[in-house]
Amino acid sequence: MTVNRRRKVVRLAYVGPFSAGRQGAHWYAAHHALPRLLSRAANVTVHAYVHDPDEGEQVIAYGNGRRVGGERVVYEDVELPGRPEDVDDAAFKHMQERWPMGHLAYVFGLTRKELLRLPLAVPGRVLALDGSEQDSASALEALLPGSQVPHLGPDAH
Repeated sequence: MTVNRRRKVVRLAYVGPFSAGRQGAHWYAAHHALPRLLSRAANVTVHAYVHDPDEGEQVIAYGNGRRVGGERVVYEDVELPGRPEDVDDAAFKHMQERWPMGHLAYVFGLTRKELLRLPLAVPGRVLALDGSEQDSASALEALLPGSQVPHLGPDAH
């Protein structure tokens, strides 16, 4: 879990051998139960994203437990304006801002670079799925001071 308090953005991600590297990007593309259920339980829009720097990027939005939007870009299919040798770094960066990750960053009030670096941002914590409820509540309180961390018991599904 990573928090950007300035922009009120919370990033949730699984940490495990299945979620690392290119294989992990493909795993995330196929597993959206958490964002779908969280959008319904918290009555908020949840954005699930996949970024594979070698292949492409995708953002999917969920609201009330349903897919409500999304976009995908496959890098090898992107058409450059004009000849490739005429596209400088500034023009390419401007183009990337229109891709799914750039648009999502804009929605959150971040730069594309800031959004892509969220996994490395501080504060961040790994919450053990098999830890005690008190351990999780303490870790969440450290990331979100002053918040009321709700009890998510069996009725929360």
